[in-house]
Amino acid sequence: MISVLILTKNEAADLPGCLDSISWCNDIHILDSYSEDATTSIALARGAKVAQRQFDGYASQRNAGLQLPFRYEWILILDADERLPESSYEMLVEAVKKDGNHINAFSLRRKDYWNNSWLKHAQLCPSYTRLLKKGKGTYIREINEVLLVEGPVKQLPVTIEHFPFSKGLYHWQKKHIIYATMEAEHWLNDTYVFSWQKALFSSSFTERRFHLKGLFYQLPARPFIKWCYMMLVKLAFLDGWNGIAYVGLQTIYEQMIILKYRKLKRSKTINQYSENTIKYPDTPDGSLQ
Repeated sequence: MISVLILTKNEAADLPGCLDSISWCNDIHILDSYSEDATTSIALARGAKVAQRQFDGYASQRNAGLQLPFRYEWILILDADERLPESSYEMLVEAVKKDGNHINAFSLRRKDYWNNSWLKHAQLCPSYTRLLKKGKGTYIREINEVLLVEGPVKQLPVTIEHFPFSKGLYHWQKKHIIYATMEAEHWLNDTYVFSWQKALFSSSFTERRFHLKGLFYQLPARPFIKWCYMMLVKLAFLDGWNGIAYVGLQTIYEQMIILKYRKLKRSKTINQYSENTIKYPDTPDGSLQ
């Protein structure tokens, strides 16, 4: 009744645990970005169907994944470093049977873990749209992508366990350096007009999050604001040293985005100046003598 989509890139360490958690599924699809480790071999050995596509952005990759030939009408979307508790399957099936005729997607709660400790308070976003009716959703925004759904989305009391530090702190940092670059590029070229009204009052959690994030990038002193929000509003310190350290990492990540944005903006300004400089072809160097 439910198919599963997993996007991978060198996920040999995490994929087995993810597949073990969805052993109930007989239609698992892997969209792989040409992994250089044993990811595809592991997937095939576990009976999953594997397709490969060159990565060109998170939204583009996920939209391509949604076009795979799924057996069932409903698609559960997971990452390799996530686990779905076995007891959740029955709840997903029950939700689809009960509300599937008038609901096009379901949001699931997610628990982020570090050192086997749940970041209950430090977690920025605890809910994600992950169960989607085929053909009813499209991803936008190539970094920190957002799933836009046609029609209503319902929240389910189903939890996904997420292990973002499963490959170690260095891997997390390296990945977020890439994220920061992509965020800076997006921020530099983004012309979308974000709405405070939709950010605060939209009935769609996904739409509220999309506009809140866009407006947040327009604020000054973002790293400090993020630190205050996570520590003083979300009370991340209640998660102990793991929570405090995680807030520090998120603050540094926000500062990296700003620094990369400034660098890209300077480069763009210099390039535009070079293109607009007047040339005088009658002199050896094109300048006026």
